[in-house]
Amino acid sequence: MRRDSRLSGVLHVLLHMAEADGPVTSDRLAAAMGTNPVVVRRTMAGLRDLGLVASGKGHGGGWTIACDLNRVTLHDVYIALGSPEIFAMGHRNEEAECLVEQAVNASLTNAFRDAENLLLSRLSDITLGRLSADFHARMAKRGLCGQEAPPDDA
Repeated sequence: MRRDSRLSGVLHVLLHMAEADGPVTSDRLAAAMGTNPVVVRRTMAGLRDLGLVASGKGHGGGWTIACDLNRVTLHDVYIALGSPEIFAMGHRNEEAECLVEQAVNASLTNAFRDAENLLLSRLSDITLGRLSADFHARMAKRGLCGQEAPPDDA
């Protein structure tokens, strides 16, 4: 089953955008995310609607960060993406008649809900600023402090 990697991809490009000196085009973001510019524009529109990014058209246009990285949490970005499903697992039969299957479904429903609440709580504890600080610490450790960010796979 394919995983939904939009949150990871968007966080990735948001940090790159935070390091950019100016607007970043949808084409450049698409290359970083390994997707199509149309997908980027559709995805970034949700972030723009919540005031996380801004867009400019025409020559010199593109996407820019429009928020304080220290105030925006990973949960905020998750919401901007439309709150995608967290777990790919589910019940074999939602309307089970078998009492055994009803017991299994009830137990799994509770476990899934508890796990989802824990994950969403953790996402609320992490800001984009914290991710940016981690990135800068990793750059300094590699001796790249004060230099332009290395390519994605460096």
